[in-house]
Order: sequence, then C-alpha cells, then structure tokens
Amino acid sequence: MANPRTPRSAPPVRSAAALLGQLRASDLRGAARIATQATTEVTHIAEGVHRSVLGSLGLSGDAQPGRAGGLTGMVYQGIRGVTRLVDAGLQGALLRLEPFLERDPTAAEPSAERDAVVAALNGVMGDRLSADGNPLATRMHWRRDGRPLDLAAPDATGAVSGRLLVLVHGLCMNDLQWHRSGHDHGVHLARQLGYTPIHLRYNTGLHTSVNGRELAGHLEALLDAWPVPLQECSVLAHSMGGLVVRAACHHGAEAGHRWTRQLRRIVFLGTPHHGAPLERAGHWVDGLLGSTPYSRPLARLSQLRSAGITDLRYGHVLDADWQGHDRFRRRPDQRVPLPLPAGVACHTVAATLAPRRSLLADRLVGDGLVPLNSALGLHDDPARCLSFPPPHRHIAYRTGHIDLLGDAGVARQLVAWMEAPTTSAH
Repeated sequence: MANPRTPRSAPPVRSAAALLGQLRASDLRGAARIATQATTEVTHIAEGVHRSVLGSLGLSGDAQPGRAGGLTGMVYQGIRGVTRLVDAGLQGALLRLEPFLERDPTAAEPSAERDAVVAALNGVMGDRLSADGNPLATRMHWRRDGRPLDLAAPDATGAVSGRLLVLVHGLCMNDLQWHRSGHDHGVHLARQLGYTPIHLRYNTGLHTSVNGRELAGHLEALLDAWPVPLQECSVLAHSMGGLVVRAACHHGAEAGHRWTRQLRRIVFLGTPHHGAPLERAGHWVDGLLGSTPYSRPLARLSQLRSAGITDLRYGHVLDADWQGHDRFRRRPDQRVPLPLPAGVACHTVAATLAPRRSLLADRLVGDGLVPLNSALGLHDDPARCLSFPPPHRHIAYRTGHIDLLGDAGVARQLVAWMEAPTTSAH
C-alpha cells in the first residue's frame, strides 16, 4: 500500500472534448437551471444593495423590504420575470432533446471527474438541487465496484460473503473517492478478512438526519435482499458519513428495523461528532455580512451553504437539532444528546496534522477540518461525550482529514479491530 505522504504523479490531463463526452444529457438541463437560479440570486443581491443605499439617503419610499421601488423596482422585477421565462423555455427544450442526446447505454460509465464534480456540487447546494428536482441532485443508492447495485441480484457482479461491510463517504465526496494513494480500505478489508464491501452514494447537501432516515430504510432493504446467510454487518464511515450512520441507527431502532439487531461494528474515520470550526467560521461570516445595510444583501452568498454543511457546525444528528431554527442564525449548541448505539462495537479514528497532542490540536487544528476532541467524541459537557473505550480510539499523527483514507497505520488498525470478535448485546 502506498504511503499517503509520498508525492503522487499528476493525473493525466484530459482534453475538454473527452470530458464533455462523459456528460449525461440531463447534465445540460441541470446546469441550465443552476445558471438561471444564479441570475435570479444576483438580481436579488443587486436590488438589495440598491435598496440599502436609497434607504440610507431617505429615498426608499414605500417599497417592500429589500426591494427597490418605482421604475427601478420594475426593472428588477422584469429581469426576474424574463429569467423565469428563459428557465422554463430551456428546461422544456432540453427535456425534449434528452432522448436524442443520450449516449449509447452500452458505453462506459460517466467519468470519475464528472462524478467528483457532481458530488461536490451536491455537497455545496444539494438541498436546493433536491428541492428543485434538478437532475444533478444525487439520489441515495447502493454501489459495488463503482457501479449501481441491483438489489434484485446483489451478487450479479461477483460472489458475496456473509460478512457485509457498508462504506459511507463524507461531504462533497462519492464512493469512488475511497480510493486514495493507491489504497482502498474496503478492498483491503475484503482481501484481508473476507468482507464484501458495499458503498453508499448519497446527496451530502441534505440534512444528516434526513439522509440517516433514508439510509435506515436502504439498509433494511439491503439485508432483506442479501443472497447468503449473514454472519456480520459492519459499517465504515468517513467524516459526515459517521453522523449519517448515527442518525440511521437512531431511526432504525425507532422503526424496529431488523438490520439494527445484526449490526456488529461501526468505525468512524474523522467524524465531526461535535462539529467543525470551519463551518462555524462560515457562520461568523454570515453575522459579519449582516452587520451593515450595505453588506447585508451579500449575506445571500454565504447562505448558499447547504443544510448538510450547516449541520456540521455542531454535529447535528437528529431532526430536533435543526427543525424550527434558522440555520443561518447564530445560536449556541442546543443539540439533543444522542449516545452511541447500544450493543454495537464502536471505534473512532481521529487525525492531527501535528506530531503530538496539544490544546491547539485537540480543540482547533486537528486534521485540518475536524478537531481531535470532536473526532474522539470528547466534550466539555459530560452528557454529550461519546463513550468510546480507550482501546477503541486511534489517533493518526501528521495526517490530514482526507489522508485518513489512504494511511497505512489506519489500515492496520482497521484490520485489528475488524478481526477481533464482538459480543452482541442485542
């Protein structure tokens, strides 16, 4: 396995024509919708600044809040109206053209580059894409070996074992990105311990609790369709994926799902159980932009952050953590404490860019995105601490958040944990 700190050669540069050839016909319709929505948002921002300036001069008149009045207001309204008409026309035309633009169904799957761009787009604004019915919104589904998994024939792409390993990726990522520095934890565990790795692909811009509820149902369907007697079901989750898995365990237990009684082990890699300071910094930008009437309209730009991203502020897992609250409004951590699932062996891997532990590394720096204490489940409030036994904790030093996916020491620790027997308390 390659050392994650060994410099890698640059990937081959692909021509624009080659990349365009990997796009789906529906991508054009999705991109057109995003473009027209961006035009509308920019119009709102410009009108808001215009209105703020007029207000400071006492010339705002009786216009609606945030809107310009008179002839200027009619111009802005006209721009929005024309944009809506253009959007409707483009959507209708491209929808009719899609059957003629679709590639040969026997052709290769879309490229990893295309999938990576779509995954990042979903992480940043996936909630908006989903609410709008945009074809670029990712729908949750199972995958194996880089292809969608047919639950009617889960062993169609190769033999399966009684040891199921579910892998759940993090924010702005997809199942193909578990491959890092020449290594893939799922493939490694399959070779070493006989697991069958099944990957989840999902829209990381949705609330973690929403994804967790859907994942609970998908896990029930997966286990019902598994073609051989199941000896063990374990989960390996990276970053945000760990919050989604904890939410799924909660919803699955409430619904009485069978899979919760067959779940033996969860390993969290760099999961922000108590949030990530970078999202809080974005939240601080919201407050800064909203502090003056001239910059307040620009707060719309910082509020493009998806529900999934704002859930990372404190590590939201439950619906109650965000329902009924303005997710862009500054407020203290009011999460409902949720312990680790009972009867499941839970392990956590935390990383730090530093060579040793320190107050700064534990609470702020961490792996560059997630502080050590957050990944370890530690909190100043004892009620919020997650009870990972010391042998179930591992710290990777001089390691970044994404490098956890290809770190040799992490791979060895995973094998040690996964080959150890577990005692179910279900």
